[in-house]
Amino acid sequence: MKSHVWRPLYVVIAIVVLILAARVWFVPRDFGIQERGYMYGWHRLANEADWKQVKVKYRTAEYCKECHRDKYDDLKRSPHAKIMCENCHGPAMGHPPDPPTLTIDRSRSLCIRCHFYLPYKNSGRGKIRGIDPATHHPEAACTMCHYPHNPKREAKR
Repeated sequence: MKSHVWRPLYVVIAIVVLILAARVWFVPRDFGIQERGYMYGWHRLANEADWKQVKVKYRTAEYCKECHRDKYDDLKRSPHAKIMCENCHGPAMGHPPDPPTLTIDRSRSLCIRCHFYLPYKNSGRGKIRGIDPATHHPEAACTMCHYPHNPKREAKR
């Protein structure tokens, strides 16, 4: 073979060798999937104690059901039934003891996270009804027309 083929090949081989050598120096020895397989994904064994110290911020919809039974029931009978309350309202761990002071995000950007139109109908996300936020009442909050806990119902006015 001519040298114009070998030179780039040597460069590629050198780059691969450099990457593998850098991996030996920069990736900790205890990094990997460990004995439990992919249950916890890739992590460092030395970090497990640190992660056990992290306080959990999320609770389940069961926590919300105690005080917000009407909204919980509406949600469970709606297309949003699979969505946990905290996906839209944030972590319940910081829920204040005085609920009227709880701020609720009613911004369009929160709804558009899931309801932006995607043309990929064969994906799970593509099956969600979507809108073009630039043309679908851009001046209005979604909650003016839609009741988020059960979108099949009309918004409460």
